[in-house]
Amino acid sequence: MQETRQAARQRRRRGRGRGRRGRMVGAITGLLVAGLLLCLAMTMQPDRKESGGRATAVVDAQEGPSPTSPGEFSASPSVPSAPLSASARPPMPAGATSPTASPSTSAAPPAPASPHGTPATASLAGRIRPETTYQGVATAYKAGVGDGACSYGPSDDMMIAAMNTADYETSKACGAHVVVRAANGASVTVRITNECPLPCGAGQLDLSEQAFAELAPLSTGRIAITWSLLSPDTAGTISIRYKNGSSPYWCGIQAIGHRNPLARLEVRTGDGWRRLARTEYNYFLSPDGSGCGGAIRITDIYGERLTIDGIALRPEAVQPTQIQFEPH
Repeated sequence: MQETRQAARQRRRRGRGRGRRGRMVGAITGLLVAGLLLCLAMTMQPDRKESGGRATAVVDAQEGPSPTSPGEFSASPSVPSAPLSASARPPMPAGATSPTASPSTSAAPPAPASPHGTPATASLAGRIRPETTYQGVATAYKAGVGDGACSYGPSDDMMIAAMNTADYETSKACGAHVVVRAANGASVTVRITNECPLPCGAGQLDLSEQAFAELAPLSTGRIAITWSLLSPDTAGTISIRYKNGSSPYWCGIQAIGHRNPLARLEVRTGDGWRRLARTEYNYFLSPDGSGCGGAIRITDIYGERLTIDGIALRPEAVQPTQIQFEPH
């Protein structure tokens, strides 16, 4: 009887253990199933982070402004399959040139207007330009032997004048032939050999007494005039002079007797033509001697260029050539 009771208790304990193990297995199984379902659900949802990255890349690659608000859509412009015609091209900014335009078709800058609105001939001229009439006043000075700031030296021709500092323009006016006209109809042609400093104003010419007398009595002192550049029909040939002190290590070069005002003077060097700077006393300087004693090239304000060979490096010697600029 006692054995029977013990056997029954053992059977009950084994049953409770199997029940606990069953419940534990069931719980674990449930957790596994729930985890699998959760993973499956997350896998099926869209990846927002990846989608956001692609959108940002598209916006960064767009040309032009981005949308102004989060909900606004901006479509990228389509690219034409063929180049636009000339008439369909958008207007270019002022001063810009087409990359396909050839130099021969590009527009030249407009020539500055004269004081009276008369169009000036395009040239290498400075303030004094061809086909331009200037207004001013004429005064008179004692020219002595005819020398002046242009450093030409004494002259037998006293039909000369001094140009005001503004129009003298660092000796660019030197050698220019100018027709001067007075209100009474009288006129005279003079050559610029000197500079008239302040108080001479722009447009003013200080004529030699001999030249002033062709327009009015010297006692008049000051008269209103108009004047313009002249390219005379008759002229001799050009001469070249090296400044005193010139050597193979430094030189100053001057052209004398040119029909038209000079725009440039160049010397030939081992590296090609070198443009020399012009001084207020009308010499072109080579401060290191480059090109001194070699070939010289001069250009007038109309763009005509003359090359001169065979001029020796002899300071203060006026050496004639056989050339001259064309009249205009």
